[in-house]
Amino acid sequence: MSFEADIAVVGGGIVGMAVAERASAEFRDQKIVLLEKEKELASHQSGRNSGVIHSGIYYRPGSLKASLCREGRARLIEFCRAHSVPFEICGKVIVATSNDELPRLQALFERGVQNGLQAELIGAEALRELEPNAAGLRAVHVPEAGIVDYRRVTQALAREFNHRGGEILYGTRVDQISVHDQSAQITTTRGRLSAKRVINCAGLHSDRVCESAGLPAPARIIPFRGEYYDVASRAGTLCKNLIYPVPDPRFPFLGVHFTRMIGGGIECGPNAVLAFAREGYRWNDLNPRDLWETLTYPGFQKLAAKHWKMGLEEWRRSLLKSAFVSALKKLVPKIEPGDLTPRPAGVRAQAITMDGNLVDDFLIESQGRLFHVLNSPSPAATASLAIADFIVNLLKRSSINQPIDHLIRSPA
Repeated sequence: MSFEADIAVVGGGIVGMAVAERASAEFRDQKIVLLEKEKELASHQSGRNSGVIHSGIYYRPGSLKASLCREGRARLIEFCRAHSVPFEICGKVIVATSNDELPRLQALFERGVQNGLQAELIGAEALRELEPNAAGLRAVHVPEAGIVDYRRVTQALAREFNHRGGEILYGTRVDQISVHDQSAQITTTRGRLSAKRVINCAGLHSDRVCESAGLPAPARIIPFRGEYYDVASRAGTLCKNLIYPVPDPRFPFLGVHFTRMIGGGIECGPNAVLAFAREGYRWNDLNPRDLWETLTYPGFQKLAAKHWKMGLEEWRRSLLKSAFVSALKKLVPKIEPGDLTPRPAGVRAQAITMDGNLVDDFLIESQGRLFHVLNSPSPAATASLAIADFIVNLLKRSSINQPIDHLIRSPA
């Protein structure tokens, strides 16, 4: 394979596919290709999540996560309606189960109001009306939350992209990118491609793609495996919609929760344990290079030293089903170990800086012909169409032949 394109998008998850679809709509006279190393789209984070349409309640006002989640949610619903992708706006409750969680619940409610949500702070009686089996002192009701199958959304985006003449190259891994005066040369497992713009949406491998172009990534991707369980049909009435705990603000993980799925059934989870491979969906999935890079990275070492107690608790829930169930019982006391069966895990690509801080916002950088989406965990699926608009607007700031020469970074 050796050919030319105007725009090349790396990564066929929902963010990469949304960027390619938006670019094909905006630049109709340009040749646009998407490079995906797997045999199908949404093989990793986009196809291995709980399918929640997030409302934007969790994210710091003024951050990219807050603004793009709110905008992306509206765009996602509009897209699903237009393309007959099933979804449901069912609402969720975020439940405080102890007195020490009440101040955090109040702060979360106030953050939601700042972000423009129609959230409501409710007492135990109102909570039982919404979720009869949930235990809690107080809760925030978020009626704008919903559920969808993000793999189907990605496939619908691909159909639109193909309809406009875009091309998806499957089984094509990017190994190196070199930038020249008139183009970027992309070396792949299937040959060479020349493109005037390259947009890196490689998710779990986004930092490596960035560094393959000779640009130091500002953060390293550390993989965290999230393990889920299916709730047996006999216990299916224990959760009507979505039941979440009050999150710990020090971490980007939301804690184990109950989620009704758009295709039927209920799942619960995930926990968050270090994965031994960037695509390590099982305990015995080990990639020596991935693990070595994680363990020797100063940022991970500092993070582990600071939060080792919480890390051990996550491992305990992974190793002991009883510990996982105990966490779930805080939300729904009637759940029992026999109600749960394992379902496929997911892996979160979490960017961590050299000083040991978790990157809490989307991280998007541009330099010359290259654009890099370097941190796009949840709510990136909800925000995907807004993220795509954000990147396409950067492309529009100059002509396709005159690259942007300065760095653009998401707000701190």
